Amino acid sequence: MIDNKLTGIAVPLGALYTKDNPVIGEFADLVPFANFCKKAGIKIIQLLPLNDTGTQSSPYSGLSAYALHPIYIRIKDIPVFKDVYKIDDKFTKAYDNFIKDNKYTLRYSYDSISTAKTALLQKLFEHTDIYESGSADEELSKFIKSNPWIKNYAVYKNLKWNYMQASWKFWHEDDQHKTKEEIDSLWNKKAFKKEHLFYAWCQMVAFNQLEEAVKTVHEQGIILKGDMPILMNEDSCDAWAYPEYFNQNLRAGSPQDGENPKGQNWGFPTYNWKNLKTDKYEWWINRLKIAEKFYDAYRLDHILGFFRIWAIPSADCNALNGHTEPFVAIKKDQLKELGFDENRIRWLSQPHIPTSAVEDITWNHTTAYTILNKLCTKLDGEELWLFKKNLSGSQAIYDCDFESFVTREAEFRIKDKLVEYWSNRTLLEITKNKYVPMWTYFQSTSWASLNGEEKEKLTKLFTTVGKESEKAWKKQSEDILGTLTKSVKMIPCGEDLGVAISCVPEVMNKYNILGLRVVRWNRIWSDYGQPYIPFEKIDNLSVTTTSVHDSSTIRQWWDTEKDSIKAFIFANPQEFNITETEESSIWNKADELSKQSFEPDTAEKILKACSRTNSKWLINPLQDFLYMNKEYWLEKAEDERINIPGTVSMFNWTYRLPVDIETLSKDDVLINKIKNIAQR
Repeated sequence: MIDNKLTGIAVPLGALYTKDNPVIGEFADLVPFANFCKKAGIKIIQLLPLNDTGTQSSPYSGLSAYALHPIYIRIKDIPVFKDVYKIDDKFTKAYDNFIKDNKYTLRYSYDSISTAKTALLQKLFEHTDIYESGSADEELSKFIKSNPWIKNYAVYKNLKWNYMQASWKFWHEDDQHKTKEEIDSLWNKKAFKKEHLFYAWCQMVAFNQLEEAVKTVHEQGIILKGDMPILMNEDSCDAWAYPEYFNQNLRAGSPQDGENPKGQNWGFPTYNWKNLKTDKYEWWINRLKIAEKFYDAYRLDHILGFFRIWAIPSADCNALNGHTEPFVAIKKDQLKELGFDENRIRWLSQPHIPTSAVEDITWNHTTAYTILNKLCTKLDGEELWLFKKNLSGSQAIYDCDFESFVTREAEFRIKDKLVEYWSNRTLLEITKNKYVPMWTYFQSTSWASLNGEEKEKLTKLFTTVGKESEKAWKKQSEDILGTLTKSVKMIPCGEDLGVAISCVPEVMNKYNILGLRVVRWNRIWSDYGQPYIPFEKIDNLSVTTTSVHDSSTIRQWWDTEKDSIKAFIFANPQEFNITETEESSIWNKADELSKQSFEPDTAEKILKACSRTNSKWLINPLQDFLYMNKEYWLEKAEDERINIPGTVSMFNWTYRLPVDIETLSKDDVLINKIKNIAQR
């Protein structure tokens, strides 16, 4: 563990922009960026994940846990480039058009750049001795031997290419499931050998270029911090090659909260930790060991997932019917001991839909019966219906066709109503006769129908089970994180935002994992006025940051969250030159200052205040540092964001610096301002 307090800059590699390379930030661009950082007194460069994500622009949607993204390869730095550029007119034209067609814009075009680079790499590969001979040369053979995962990756990439990038779940059945022996056999198949070697060669080139850049970064005395996404895309090489490590019937996400009334379904499969443990977490350890070739520190994304993950049935369209994994179940016998018989347990654990729920939309009793009959079974003698036992999830409700009975508008309303009932439960049956409380049980019809004594009994049971579950979460996290953190020498950091589980900080401290403290959210939310936690009281084993890739920048924060800004100024009056001593006077002054427009000196005051943090590291996005020079501002503050959570668009993850690194490196005024903050 490094004892000195250090300041760093977080930036997506693709965002780096140089005069020499105007298309997209590449591995080699870390060199001039490190030169700038050294001048500015910056000791850490933090990057977003660099793994291959295929057709997905999100760096957290990995197509491979091990492979680097070819989009970051510097084409002209490949040894064969110069000769091919001279002799192959088609390649020369294609490369020149690639540079011309992708001139600087505020956001880069992920799809066009990725497609064009793949074509250029293929053309260069065709001019290598490897392509001519159809076998790996000494250098590539050594690389493949050192990286045995490359066989799975190459075979998968080639199959995906032949299936026109379709998910492996839509491939021919024979290709959907391959044993290790079958993958090895495909790897060695002569008909595909050149294609497989191409993907291996691309990885060798990528690894070499990144290793060369990292060497220079280290020579500048700068630490490189990587990012390790906890989850893998279901359409990934690893989910395909290691099905035993993934639960394809469950999706990871998060439960309901104030901003997400239906929770979040991220669409990624959860892990089968039992099988991973049986294999001594080899797959995860290999991920870390490959990362260690480049990084001195790593960020574990969503570290809460190592304790427990919010697991959602793959057949559900939202996250409401999810549950924590692992969990401690409530057994049917326990419920019976509390006085709940079979009928009452059914009432608590199965949605009961009144006929009126549909009839109020159709205005026709017969039509309501017809529709409900398609998905439900009516209880004898009652105007109540239960969903049929073979109904797999709420998505099946949306997939059902009612349009022949009602208008399209009515059909949508009926489906929404039935999906609403799908989550109307007090208990969720996970396996036969084993239950967990629904996250939203207190909103259910069945809970509201209970008397005070029944509610008290269940509440005590839920509390007991909750405590037992937390013990299970702690045990799992200690086993996993204890194994992973000691497997490499990299400094571990964990994204622990929004965590309200007591064992999380305890376990993170035990294994010296730095937590994350986002300034605007680092407040005592339960106290009156929700005051900021003083920077001097932030725990040392942490990383403080002004913004993250999923949040707005400090400029947009200042413009749109005035109450938060007012409280921040109140907590840091000295940085804003407030001389008043009475709390009411300070608050009034803070209110006045918060209404002023955001300016470069505002950014400097915020950054200086944050530099007082007791955290071991202070790592801010480059955008927040650039605000100290107004020449680098974009017209709209929202355009300076990296990602807007919950949205999928060409905007996300394609941020570019508004200025080239060469110009930044000559900006002595900005450099001195950053250095002053770093020295504080």
